[in-house]
Amino acid sequence: MATAGKVIKCRAAVAWEPNAPVVIEEIEVGPPQEGEVRIKIVASSLCRTEIFHLFERKDKQGFPTVLGHEGAGVVESVGPGVTDFKPGDTVIPVSVAQCGECRFCKSPKTNLCERNWVNYHVDLMSYPTTRFTCRGQPILQFTSTGTFSEYIVINQIYVIKIRDDAPLDRVCLLGCGVATGYGAAINTAGVTPGSVCAVFGLGAVGLAAVMGCKNAGASRIFAVDINEQKFEKAKVFGATDFLNPKAYNKPISEVLAEMTNGGVDFSLECVGNTEVSRTALESCVKGWGVSVLVGYTDVDFSARPIQLISGKTWKGTLLGGFKMKDSLPNLVNDYMTGKIKLDEFITHKMDLEQINDAINLMKTGQCIRCILNISK
Repeated sequence: MATAGKVIKCRAAVAWEPNAPVVIEEIEVGPPQEGEVRIKIVASSLCRTEIFHLFERKDKQGFPTVLGHEGAGVVESVGPGVTDFKPGDTVIPVSVAQCGECRFCKSPKTNLCERNWVNYHVDLMSYPTTRFTCRGQPILQFTSTGTFSEYIVINQIYVIKIRDDAPLDRVCLLGCGVATGYGAAINTAGVTPGSVCAVFGLGAVGLAAVMGCKNAGASRIFAVDINEQKFEKAKVFGATDFLNPKAYNKPISEVLAEMTNGGVDFSLECVGNTEVSRTALESCVKGWGVSVLVGYTDVDFSARPIQLISGKTWKGTLLGGFKMKDSLPNLVNDYMTGKIKLDEFITHKMDLEQINDAINLMKTGQCIRCILNISK
């Protein structure tokens, strides 16, 4: 392409500081260096992790930054040493690396990677090295991606090639939230046919967890949320029973125990709330119940040891346990063949210039997923 090797000026949504509106700016995006890929982002979804970083983190580092990590686009150019990608490839950048060389990547037990940004720069939620500049200063790329920009530069260990006919304004959802919830059920929890499950929190991640439980063959899926307006949507993804904790004068874990002869086989906490995490564990049946922490938070949590001594298992998951380079093309195929749903997650579509409206919808719980049109 004519832009290869040159600095590209483009639009991006820059978060200059926490607790403030993001600003549409013209930024400069440098050419890719060794092992890097420059991508034209076509569409990107807004995830609640952006809301957490912008409004809820106690650590105020990590600014200025371009948010966004659920994007999809087309390779514009590649840097030296890149052999797996070429201009024109349809790709999804992700926030969890797969270098293929470290002991974690070589193990089938985990999708962690030693080269992932989170191992070194969790305070920034980004690598400190960036190809973004604006107003003469470097701008971070949130979770190494920064997909609220028309162009990004990212290391090839974060890039996955997908089929060319995939609709980018839908498969972008697989870059984080949907894969996280879906994989938490089928990979991390290991939901079994005929089992009874409970999913706490019915945002996009929770709804994807419901979908995972259903596809794994669960016979009964409890959808738990204080917002009853989400129950109809949960039914679309396979939920069979619906509980609002505020409607009971006893802990919801006790309600579930009474309704399931002692507790559910699997519970998934998709809120990022430590009290809900404990409740999800307590909702599991003793002896073999498995509870998975899916929602993100950096607050300390606790539980009574007897919950684990009694035979329950408490697990965590990152991006649903998927090794994304291996799994994401298959997930895209599953969507294209109707095995998994994506369209049903999308409640709003907006242009990049409307990003603050989209943030407000997500912050106030008025949308499940908003797709932003990044490149015109």
